[in-house]
Amino acid sequence: MFHGNAGNIGHRLPIARMLINFIGCNVFMLEYRGYGLSTGEPDESGLFIDAQTALNYLRSRAETSKHKLIIYGQSLGGAVSIKLVAKNQKDGDIAGLILENTFLSMRKLIPSVLPPAKYLTLLCHQVWPSESLIPTITSVPILFLSGLQDEMIPPRHMRQLYELSAAPTKIWKPLPAGDHNSSMLEEGYFEAISDFLENVAGVTSKEEKQRL
Repeated sequence: MFHGNAGNIGHRLPIARMLINFIGCNVFMLEYRGYGLSTGEPDESGLFIDAQTALNYLRSRAETSKHKLIIYGQSLGGAVSIKLVAKNQKDGDIAGLILENTFLSMRKLIPSVLPPAKYLTLLCHQVWPSESLIPTITSVPILFLSGLQDEMIPPRHMRQLYELSAAPTKIWKPLPAGDHNSSMLEEGYFEAISDFLENVAGVTSKEEKQRL
């Protein structure tokens, strides 16, 4: 599970608990460098290294090396997830990707969040080019969870990512009253994730979900 820019993994524990209790899957949470109690300075290359290291860790452990993996990312975590899956999809152990309220690229997001800075976007060193990476994901199904009242990232970013996606299966789940950080409270949120695991990732029983 890759969280957004605000807060740390501690703020996402209720979501993890719901995934464990409602769906019955295992959850691995990563704290990026520079967030929470992790040391270092966060930047695009560093966060990707953190994500790749976490994936390699799961692949190396006897308890999880044979498991199907579902990559889940919200907001900034969605950009991390897209980049991670794009680079690792051919290895065959990533069964699905879940994206929630993420953006096309940092340069396209800045004018929406801070309009006066729109003329300075080319100076932004954190690119996160999700719109160019997502069409390259052709081996992994994707679930798009979009809060249509997102006040931070315009919902059109998610819709455009969905339209750009070349995934073998892609599912669009709008959450009409969902905003940026509380879409998980909307009706159908966890049901959509459960259905995705069952119908797209081929997971039907609780025992199989516990191998995620």
